[in-house]
Amino acid sequence: MSIASLQKLLEDFAEVRDWGPAHTPKNLAMALAGEAGELVAEFQWLTEEESGRVMDDPERAEAVRLEMADVFCYLLRLADVLGVDLDAAVREKTAINEHRFPAPR
Repeated sequence: MSIASLQKLLEDFAEVRDWGPAHTPKNLAMALAGEAGELVAEFQWLTEEESGRVMDDPERAEAVRLEMADVFCYLLRLADVLGVDLDAAVREKTAINEHRFPAPR
């Protein structure tokens, strides 16, 4: 699926539930931060080695995958509400970072 089609899916999901009034930039940004915290919590107290094998445990893998989806959904929704083209933003940020962090020769 494309970014645009995912955004449309989420927009339709919110619309049929009449969540539009609650999907303000502030609320979506706060929800995004909260979901990012829930993703981080899945890794809390793990060693570096354990965190590298987190997807080997089916129960933990599902929790991580679903938290990642929550983060992504809120980011997509926020971008849609604000009219941000995420594809263009990622390309722009990558170009900026290429100058900030040049590859070793």
